[in-house]
Amino acid sequence: MKIATYNVNGVNGRLPVLLRWLSEAEPDVVCLQELKAQQDNFPEAAIRDLGYDAIWHGQKSWNGVAILSRVGDIHETRRGLPGDPDDSHSRYIEAAVNGILIAGLYLPNGNPRPGPKFDYKLRWFERLIRHADELFKSGLPVILAGDFNVMPTERDVYKPERWLDDALFAPEVRAAYFRLLEQGWTDALRAMHPDEIIYTFWDYFRNAYQRNAGLRIDHLLLSPALADRLVDAQVDRDVRGWEKTSDHAPVWIELAAEKVRRRKGSSR
Repeated sequence: MKIATYNVNGVNGRLPVLLRWLSEAEPDVVCLQELKAQQDNFPEAAIRDLGYDAIWHGQKSWNGVAILSRVGDIHETRRGLPGDPDDSHSRYIEAAVNGILIAGLYLPNGNPRPGPKFDYKLRWFERLIRHADELFKSGLPVILAGDFNVMPTERDVYKPERWLDDALFAPEVRAAYFRLLEQGWTDALRAMHPDEIIYTFWDYFRNAYQRNAGLRIDHLLLSPALADRLVDAQVDRDVRGWEKTSDHAPVWIELAAEKVRRRKGSSR
């Protein structure tokens, strides 16, 4: 089973790119972020023509998340994180698909730091940590997938010294990410590539993609039941080089049907 996350940076403006990638990569389940589309302006028909069902949580001009599936019905369990009934941002959607609970998220950027946007990011992260703890303790096979807007370590950012004051690399944000991992989640991409320089985002400016001056901010976190089934995790880096593409590249994992026996010394 192939499960992906992709910040499309405008689902309608980038629709040809999204459809091309879906046709070529053939992921089974996809979490999308930054739809930038109202609820009634999601391109459902075009996506269904490729064989995908979809649920989405839209918002005019900003944010927006979706889950696509071609391997079974999508049973929505939640939209929006608990803990703030007044939060109007469309940043979280959750559903059961083919025996797995999929949580698709778009964590706030938080810049400028300090300021109200950064404070909101930290509050949102705390809500995510609390809800993720409940999901983890359920014992279900769960994936947290999306744009976390955090580079966990210096290995995850080109020239980290230039990002010390940025909300994506702030000590408080990185600490929150590791508090989340300490619940028992496995960072799939880093588990399969423990020492590799690997990015998921490249800015549009200063030829960042051509220079590989990137960031790793898109993550798939797995509960133990799924971490034991992980056989691959990759970034479809070439998609970032396509015409009129997002500044993010799709990230995906492959899960075996059953627990994988790993050789002694292999990375998880």
